[in-house]
Amino acid sequence: MWVFFNDAYLSIIAHPDRPDTLLVRGRFKGDIETVFPGIETSETPERDYRYRALIDRQTVAKTLADRAFNIDYGNFKNSVKDNNRHRVYADVWRIMESAQLFFLTKKPR
Repeated sequence: MWVFFNDAYLSIIAHPDRPDTLLVRGRFKGDIETVFPGIETSETPERDYRYRALIDRQTVAKTLADRAFNIDYGNFKNSVKDNNRHRVYADVWRIMESAQLFFLTKKPR
C-alpha cells in the first residue's frame, strides 16, 4: 500500500515471516518517524526504499485510521507545506491524471 500524507510518503507491505507485523518503508529520511513517532527505523541504502521499520499491524491500522479521522484540509495538494514534497506529489498527481484520461478513453479490442 502506498500512502501519501501531506508530511510523509510510505509504502506498507506484509512481513514475509511475521503475520502480525508490517514492513513500513520510506524513501525520505524522517517520514516513518513523522507518522510513527518513537519507532526504530533502519537505513538500507542498497534497497529501493532506503528507510524501513517493522511495526505491528494494530499500530499501523490505528495510526492510519487516526490520520484519516483527523483530516482537516479541503485540498490535499495545498496542505503539503514542504516545497520539495509538493513538487514530487504534483508530478504524481499529473501522472495519475494522465492515467485516468487514458483509462477513460481506452477502447476494448
